[in-house]
Amino acid sequence: MKIRFFSFLLICFILSIFTPLAFSNSVEVIEVNVQTLKKNQYRFEVTLQHDDTGWEHYANRWEVLDTKGNILAVRTLHHPHVNEQPFTRSLTVTMPEHIKTVIIRGHDSEHKYGSKEVKVSLP
Repeated sequence: MKIRFFSFLLICFILSIFTPLAFSNSVEVIEVNVQTLKKNQYRFEVTLQHDDTGWEHYANRWEVLDTKGNILAVRTLHHPHVNEQPFTRSLTVTMPEHIKTVIIRGHDSEHKYGSKEVKVSLP
């Protein structure tokens, strides 16, 4: 009985250390600002947080989607931002007239899509 209890504690300890590491370091959308430039044209300023480690693992894009999950625009990030966290990048997008709400999601080169997306109503 004692051995089972200590084995259980050991497993809990190991899981508490390694589970967050397995799911950490994915890209997160921290903030989104949208500005209307002209009819159906918007400037998105998106702030991402990601522990970029270099060319092997970095936040490599963010996307603008409609509420059905269709990709409307992509902002490609061409290099790691190891010493610049969080960081903000912008993109100007012309939207179809019927789009009133969009979803912004981040992507990194290793974990793919982050767990936090941001839903934004267009001004």
